[in-house]
Amino acid sequence: MHRFIQFTLVFAALFLALPQASAADQQKSILITGASTGIGRNLAETLAENGYHVYAGARKDKDLAALNAIDNVTAVKLDVTSQEQVDAAAAMIRENGSGLYALVNNAGVGGGDNVVEGAIEDQSFVYAVNVEGVYRTSQAFAPLVIESKGRIVTTGSIAGTISSIPGFSAYSGSKHWIEAFTDSFATEMAPLGVHVSVVEPGNYKSNIRRSSVARAQEQEKAAGAEMTAEMKEQYEKTAARELSFKEPDEVSTAFMHALFDDQPLRRYVVVPNMGEQEFTIRTKVNELVQLNQWGPYSYDRDGLIKLLDEALAGDAPAE
Repeated sequence: MHRFIQFTLVFAALFLALPQASAADQQKSILITGASTGIGRNLAETLAENGYHVYAGARKDKDLAALNAIDNVTAVKLDVTSQEQVDAAAAMIRENGSGLYALVNNAGVGGGDNVVEGAIEDQSFVYAVNVEGVYRTSQAFAPLVIESKGRIVTTGSIAGTISSIPGFSAYSGSKHWIEAFTDSFATEMAPLGVHVSVVEPGNYKSNIRRSSVARAQEQEKAAGAEMTAEMKEQYEKTAARELSFKEPDEVSTAFMHALFDDQPLRRYVVVPNMGEQEFTIRTKVNELVQLNQWGPYSYDRDGLIKLLDEALAGDAPAE
């Protein structure tokens, strides 16, 4: 018995001498931009409920207070168009010592107009948030994610994979840019142990459409226009349509796979119904046919099917 007690004491002493895992080791931290509403808020809550620590980016004080009230969430004042705020957030996370396992580039805006009628300033604003904002945050937070050998995931849209409808060239163009950005950035990050993905939602409940209409109407009022019955009706119809969509729970499920699965995908198309899936895939098939219509090196039908079979089997050449 004496030898057993002696062995137990020695074992306990050795165990206590081992370095203990810190909270940062046990709890991965993820930064989400645009976390105040919609997809960003849903994902922040999902991550927090699953025990992850979320740095939730938002611009307004009331949104920051609401996010701070959620367990496992640290609200961060973060406007992705402000280099100063982005740099301050990166410095704060580094000073906290929590590390950063992942960055979710979610902040985005809708908007735009017909090309001939639209103001350049409106197009520029969409690109300042959806394009430059993603570039700015990816550049600022990538060093932290590289240290963790973690993940970077961006919220795209099926609008970035389908042909744009009239009046949406700015928004769709910004989301098409995210597709190209994802492929290029993924190639850059792969040798550094970081996986890069894009999640492409269809129509889910968020504030992006209402915010877009409200912003346009505020600009009209600032230019001297009065709030008309037609303007009010436009906003109410937009709100009713947006609020009729499904909650973005399925989008958060895709993000969770991209962030934590051992075999994350490059692209995640997430749509609320089969109609949107068919529309998205059929558009890509039509574009493939268009790409193959011209020139002496076009594939015949059998050649196209062979390429598709190889891709489905996973035998296509590496990107």
